[in-house]
Amino acid sequence: MKVEIWSDVVCPWCYIGKRRFEAALEEFDHRDDVEVVWRAFELDPSAPIRREAAYATHLASKYGVSLPESQAMIDRMTETAAAEGLTFRFDIARPGNTFDAHRVVAFAAERGRQDVVVERLFQATFSEGQPIGDPDALERLAGDAGLDADEVRAMLESDICRDEVHADERQAVAFGITAVPFFVVDRAYGVSGAQPADVLRDVLHQAWAATHEPALRMTGTRGPACDDAGCDG
Repeated sequence: MKVEIWSDVVCPWCYIGKRRFEAALEEFDHRDDVEVVWRAFELDPSAPIRREAAYATHLASKYGVSLPESQAMIDRMTETAAAEGLTFRFDIARPGNTFDAHRVVAFAAERGRQDVVVERLFQATFSEGQPIGDPDALERLAGDAGLDADEVRAMLESDICRDEVHADERQAVAFGITAVPFFVVDRAYGVSGAQPADVLRDVLHQAWAATHEPALRMTGTRGPACDDAGCDG
């Protein structure tokens, strides 16, 4: 079974959604048969490499709310993240353009390190205040996650993985995805947002049953019947 997750590494709900999905997967009996693929979605393709404004100021400007209102939004997200075991530091967060970060994620998929790279980028953004749009930071963070830093630098200086990111974004448009996280199971089931773990677990069970279990479920005990060898007496 294949689960594709459209997300952005500067999306706080995507990080929370990752933890909730991991909790759902841990409770899923067939978790070893689930392939997870992270797909690219840029929340702000026009963002600068490094955003210098404080997170609360940026949020207030983006949503047209006051600073106290944006701080209240931040406080709610911080509390929700803490309940999932995450430490959010919006006071030091300076997210920027994520196109190259998505290229690194795509590059990591080819080397079997995608999930650990995604985790490192989320942590760097929301817990460490690292400039996620900066190539030097991406090279170092990818190295932390087990990729060859020199290979990552060469990739970022080339056009490698650009097509993969654009392909993910085109598919998101085709699916009608306008917000992330968005979970797609076997290209048949879609879940929008950082849903609770039990909701995600139920979708996994539903998708598995649709393709791996008999369409008919037997009820009760076997009664008298006939087959090609004869009939019950």
